[in-house]
Amino acid sequence: TDEIMQQEIRPLVAVDIIEQLHRQFAILSGGRGKDGAPIITFPEFAGFSEIPDDDFLNVVTYLTSIPSLEAASIGFIIIIDRRRDKWSAVKASLTRIAGAFPGNLQLVFVLRPSRFIQRAIADIGIKLYRDDFKMKVPIIMLNSVSDLHGYIDKSQLTRELGGTLEYGHSQWIHHRTAIENFAMTVKTTAQMLQTFGTDLAETELPNDVQCTEELLSSHTDHHSKLKDELKLAVKQGATLLTCIREPVTRSANSRLSPDELENVATVERLLVQLDETEKAFDQFWTKHHLKLEQCLQLRHFEHDFREVKLTLDNLMETQAGFADIGDSVTRVENLLKEQKHLEEKGQEPLEKAQSLALHGEQLIQNNHYAVDSIRPKCVELRRICDDFTNETKKKYDILGKSLELHKQLDKASQWCEAGIYLLASQAVDKCQSQEGAETALVEIEKFLVTAKEHQLSNPKEFYNQFDMILTPEIKANAQRIVQKLEDVQEMFDKRQVSLKKLAAKQTRPVQPVAPHPESSPKRASPKITRPAAVENASYHFRVRRRGPAAENGNHALVHKQEYASNTFFFFHVCLVNSLPFLSFSHIINELIETERVYVEELQSIIEGYASEMDNPNLAHLIPSALQNKKEILFGNLPEIYDFHNRIFLKEIENCIENPELLARCFLKRKEDLQIYEKYCQNKPRSEALWRQCGDSIFFQECQRKLDHKLSLDAYLLKPVQRITKYQLLLKEMLKCSKNSEGTAELEEALATVLDIIKSVNDSMHQIAITGYEGDVSELGKLLMQGSFNVWTDHKKGHNKVKDLARFKPMQRHLFLYTKMLLFCKKREENTDGHEKTASYSFKNSLKMSTVGITENVKGDNKKFEIWYNGREEVYIIQASSVELKNTWISEIRKVLTGQLEACR
Repeated sequence: TDEIMQQEIRPLVAVDIIEQLHRQFAILSGGRGKDGAPIITFPEFAGFSEIPDDDFLNVVTYLTSIPSLEAASIGFIIIIDRRRDKWSAVKASLTRIAGAFPGNLQLVFVLRPSRFIQRAIADIGIKLYRDDFKMKVPIIMLNSVSDLHGYIDKSQLTRELGGTLEYGHSQWIHHRTAIENFAMTVKTTAQMLQTFGTDLAETELPNDVQCTEELLSSHTDHHSKLKDELKLAVKQGATLLTCIREPVTRSANSRLSPDELENVATVERLLVQLDETEKAFDQFWTKHHLKLEQCLQLRHFEHDFREVKLTLDNLMETQAGFADIGDSVTRVENLLKEQKHLEEKGQEPLEKAQSLALHGEQLIQNNHYAVDSIRPKCVELRRICDDFTNETKKKYDILGKSLELHKQLDKASQWCEAGIYLLASQAVDKCQSQEGAETALVEIEKFLVTAKEHQLSNPKEFYNQFDMILTPEIKANAQRIVQKLEDVQEMFDKRQVSLKKLAAKQTRPVQPVAPHPESSPKRASPKITRPAAVENASYHFRVRRRGPAAENGNHALVHKQEYASNTFFFFHVCLVNSLPFLSFSHIINELIETERVYVEELQSIIEGYASEMDNPNLAHLIPSALQNKKEILFGNLPEIYDFHNRIFLKEIENCIENPELLARCFLKRKEDLQIYEKYCQNKPRSEALWRQCGDSIFFQECQRKLDHKLSLDAYLLKPVQRITKYQLLLKEMLKCSKNSEGTAELEEALATVLDIIKSVNDSMHQIAITGYEGDVSELGKLLMQGSFNVWTDHKKGHNKVKDLARFKPMQRHLFLYTKMLLFCKKREENTDGHEKTASYSFKNSLKMSTVGITENVKGDNKKFEIWYNGREEVYIIQASSVELKNTWISEIRKVLTGQLEACR
């Protein structure tokens, strides 16, 4: 029974009963009764009684199926022509028609036998056997066709029945066969288009250029063949329509019968159906072809992106290797040449990257379907280009500073050498006279004036100008030069004191003890190297310097040439050791100073903006959208200010004398610093409100009173910047205190601050979750969050679903809580032309109490499995790096281990 029900029920068509139709024992001439009832004629047929029942039933059933439902519902008129036959033939015809006619009957006309005896018998027989025929409609016995004309108009009767209706049985069969063939062609064509459309819709897009090109070519060829089939079908229908209308075309006086008109309507309807099918298919093909072309564009873009990205990464890696800033003028100049060469080498990849990013933006503007894949790559390309350009500019700036520094140091060193040479070249015996002393003083004063030309009048200021860009080695060299300048200056000061005394009061000549060698060289140009007399001074001794340098164990090597005069000594000083670099105290001072500034800025925001919102004199300037929304705009900023002003600033100020206590401040105030999490969670709402009201006169007036150069939104970023600043300062402190006392506490303090920043960051992502019906606060602590590629596999799912799950990853953002693992889809939305804001649309969740984990997936060391309900559902997760994967696995194992211990 099921097999019979599933078989396709197909109506009779002319080709199925073509032989029976050609026998012409029943015809549908196309005539109609006065009320539009279709006429079926049973012409004289010698072997009517010998026709098999199945053949008779098939022909009559087929003929009754041809008229429209409207015409068939009126009822059929039967005309039985038995004028040349006997009463027995009339009786047999009526009996067969009454028992097997499938349609509604309206009237039955019988043209009785024409011979006298048979007519008499027919009159008696119809009276006797009328009830035996079981017909519910009248049976009208007619003596002639003239009587028939009283019931049916001649125009609706064929010539055999005395009418004028043109009817050719062979032509009728030909038309019926052609119409039914065309209908089958239309149906087959529609099915072919539907099948092809289904195949197109289910086709997965390839992941490489070659396969995409092959798929596009294959689909285009198939589409062309189907379009040719459609054209042939349309041509077939048009030809058939012309054939049916031929009588009217041939003769203006001819008219089509109602059945022929219905044939015309049927063909026209099929042509319209074919046209609509073609339009629908063309519309679908246009979309599919566009998607294939866009897929090919995307694959080309991705291929080019990978090549350009690899080149840019190599370029950035090469640039990162240029860390040296040079230790001499020659070295710095060579480094500048190398940097120039690298910049020129990078021009072509950068231009390709910019061009590719522009191409990607054009794809986005052309409504490409893969916007979410293209836009991040464009952003990444522009970011790398900007990073390379900025890093190049930074390198040039640093090398420029370094070149300027080394040139200054070289000039300073030459100045020192020239100064030492000047002091050494002044003959002692000539300085004993007043005139000689004054001459020596003039020489010294002229020489000291040249210090201003080299910007060396303030050596410490000279050093501080380059302090932030130098390596420890160059700093040490710079300190040596600066110290040398100070020592040379000191030598000049002492010489000036001695010479001034000699110039003021002339003492009697004293035979001096001549230096070795006996004669001092004549004074030379400052640029000339100092003489051998200075290099080979008589003897050396060390003196401990006073002040900070002495406390740090610096010594000066002093060459002393002693003369008989009690008022004159000659000193030649050069540095032996450099000053140590006090980075740790410098960082603490920076921390305290920036903390004070931070507190002052918070105070100015609260007093200059937040408090002014309650000022009745400024109430009229506050926009309506800002009314009663102070808490949204400022968040818990007053709480942050109160904590830093009353507690944290005072505690770190106490660390000036005891630096080792600094780490304890952060450890002690770990819980208090969590207030930043609340502030950052409110920041998106605050920014949205600022974008709405930031241009109001109220804020402009407050900014004017405070004399702030920046608007309020810049100051509202201070807390976010401050919490990240702490970890940078702590890292610098760790660099300066490696392997010393207190390092462990500093590391713990840094971990605490990083944990707070992570907590703040995670909470910012958490509040952007949408679509989760439960309360995320009931899921336990948020342990991790991040984006991954995810494949799913369901045991009970369809094989195709499994295949899709296996080969097509989903981009999912995962949130790991102690009780639940959430799967979300990251979405980005534009907000009034500003930067995109991310949200996370909830997709699925797994209870941590029912999951298992497989650490390693064959073929990829970045993948791991999470399975659910005894592996009924398996989630294959791919991290961006092995380190990230291991971190997540470790955290998940901690959760599962904790649950196991709780169960025990």
